[in-house]
Amino acid sequence: MNGSSRDAGPHGIPGDRRLYVVDSINDLHKLHLCPDESQTLFPREEKIPAVRTTSGNGSYRLFFLGLIVVLIVSLVLVSFVLFLIVRTGSKMDTVLRRLAAEGKDIDDLKKLNSMIVKRLNQVESKQH
Repeated sequence: MNGSSRDAGPHGIPGDRRLYVVDSINDLHKLHLCPDESQTLFPREEKIPAVRTTSGNGSYRLFFLGLIVVLIVSLVLVSFVLFLIVRTGSKMDTVLRRLAAEGKDIDDLKKLNSMIVKRLNQVESKQH
């Protein structure tokens, strides 16, 4: 920001453009003073550097093409994530069923263990 304000002259014209304005004024002055030398002057288009001579349609096409590619890639990635979520959900259901079945088995083993402990306690109390 600081450099651009320094480059602009008192009339708000950037430094590079000031040179071309001065050249154009000099050319006009020469045309009025020396009409014979008017054929040796450069045309205005040659003095001003071509910033963008094309219409710019190519850049818009390229931008929209890039945007479409990005949107397609995003759609593919979102679809893949949704597929993984569904697949993970089905695997989680399978794991939960197994855990529930194993939980029942563990409860049965706890009951069996408590019955064995009770029976052993009864046997010990009869022996004493």
